[in-house]
Amino acid sequence: MTTTIRRSRPLAPHGTYSRANGQYGIRPPCHCEPCRTTRNRVKKQQRLNRHRGIPPLVDATPAAKRLQELHETSGWEDIARAAGTSGAHLRQIAFGRLPQISPRTQAKIMAIRPAATGGQYIDSTGTVRRVRALIALGYTLIDIAEAAAVAVTRVQTLAAGYPSLRRTVAERITNAYRELSETPGTNTRAKNRARTNGWAPPAAWDDDRLNDPQARPEWTGHCGTDRGWWSHRQQGIPGCSACDEAHAQWKKEHGHLPRPEFMAALSASKASASRRGETIAHDGRELLDQGHTFEHAAERLGVTIPHLHHELRRHPAPGESEAA
Repeated sequence: MTTTIRRSRPLAPHGTYSRANGQYGIRPPCHCEPCRTTRNRVKKQQRLNRHRGIPPLVDATPAAKRLQELHETSGWEDIARAAGTSGAHLRQIAFGRLPQISPRTQAKIMAIRPAATGGQYIDSTGTVRRVRALIALGYTLIDIAEAAAVAVTRVQTLAAGYPSLRRTVAERITNAYRELSETPGTNTRAKNRARTNGWAPPAAWDDDRLNDPQARPEWTGHCGTDRGWWSHRQQGIPGCSACDEAHAQWKKEHGHLPRPEFMAALSASKASASRRGETIAHDGRELLDQGHTFEHAAERLGVTIPHLHHELRRHPAPGESEAA
């Protein structure tokens, strides 16, 4: 027959209410001088609170909300040190497992101010986009981790979309992004992974809006329009939700037209996307004039090298045709 031994938690120090009061059925109260003093002081405070109409426990909802706000910028252990309690205790409050807490604990929690250090936790939206953009550019997780001086596993979780990270990690990856995004990577598997997942390269993002959750990548120069939807299809660019929504709206608005008129409008919309080639040729020449290679120019524009060559031939610069 097997006997199960129930293990109690480690003893609290003498002079604490937990040690003085004991644990019913497991550990008797302690009667040493420091514990008696503490027990008498707490009992006296409880009697005084009853006379004043102060409840022994209060609703933990305001404290839970405050803890969730604090956790957006700080780790549990940092908050616990400020509150003078344990991280496990705070998590029980924050996640609703303790519906009532003491007024003293509530006061301590409500008095904590958000941290302003590099260790604070922030939203990872911009960092996730940077990591995925570098993968789309042909960099591996190891390449990014080495450039940012962070663990490969951290980069891996960010590529998967982990919602938060420390500010110091975000700053390191931002610096690595500035360094790597100007030069195409060489890993085909990374590019294929990004294409499969629809991750946008650096050229599709406005650097000033990478951290904005409402921002969307600009793949075609006309994303969010029906012209953009056709550009995706014609240029072999991975689709985006903004263009899918725009095309669905276009069809809804034109669905009442007779079939011949609908097809004529559809052909006109499709033809408008063909002017994208002029933009590619113009922007490509500017990049080449700045000293970029064809490979880099194509990566920045989000097109293939043969496609860039094709558009340059289709749309020669003034004087090029005469010189030829």
